Amino acid sequence: MDMSLFPIPFSRILTGFTTCPTANIPNVHPVDLLDKPLGVHKATSKTPHHLVVPPIPVPGGSELSPAWEACFSNGSINPGNKTAPPGGFGFYLHGPLPFAKALKELGDEEEVIFSYDVLFDEGFEWVKGGKLPGIYGGAGDSAYGCTGGRQEDRCRCFDLRLMWRENAVGELYAYLPHHDKNTERLMAVPPKSIRHPDYGFSVGRGALKFESGRWMRIAERVKVNDVGKEDGEIEVFVDGRSVMHANGLVIRTEEGADGRVQGLHMQTFFGGHSPDWASPKDQRAWFANISGAILKRQVRHNEL
Repeated sequence: MDMSLFPIPFSRILTGFTTCPTANIPNVHPVDLLDKPLGVHKATSKTPHHLVVPPIPVPGGSELSPAWEACFSNGSINPGNKTAPPGGFGFYLHGPLPFAKALKELGDEEEVIFSYDVLFDEGFEWVKGGKLPGIYGGAGDSAYGCTGGRQEDRCRCFDLRLMWRENAVGELYAYLPHHDKNTERLMAVPPKSIRHPDYGFSVGRGALKFESGRWMRIAERVKVNDVGKEDGEIEVFVDGRSVMHANGLVIRTEEGADGRVQGLHMQTFFGGHSPDWASPKDQRAWFANISGAILKRQVRHNEL
């Protein structure tokens, strides 16, 4: 795998971090794949994210380079389910302290990219679908838990995880502030986008497809809009190629004017909620090369 952890011109990177041991990118600093250096917090206690050596070496690493392992037990489903076995994992990370501090200090010129590598067990059975990590943010603590049926403070948070569906079809599963323009712009993303009753959007279903038995590189770029403007953007890359781009979005609202990207929501599980979403056997996935960067904002012609 030779595509970049950051599929944008390196000259745009103001500061960044990566756990890839062989990366040599200007202004991007190395960090160990460990909880404390990466600012891991709010970890789900029932679903640990152990460091293990994966069955296929981590891209850019040695044969002994570790990865975070997610174990999907037979019958495991959404972590909110009280009766099914636990599966996957869930936590948030904001990156190393200098990077997290730089995120906090960003003003209106906010554009951020995060990436990670994921490996699914050979022969992974996808069933109806499951969640994968993505960028989260918002105003203060309102940024946390911006998913599912939550209704309060929805104008003050966003959560942009990815999702696999039946037959490994991929999509962005987006929670954004309630705004007519967000609905209009997200629903226009090809090849298929759907609005769900829990306020989430399946965006660009079919624009990407996951594979088992090989490492895949996922990157997500978010430009947070200026307050009062509809100039936010979300872009998804797979293996260095842009597969999805939504613009004209309201990611930061007047009610949450201090909203910002806060980091990665590192969450993965089967579901959905009902038993027909559950993993049909014990399965695993691995995550490595966690990376993030703050970007110089590009000047558009219509901004001149």
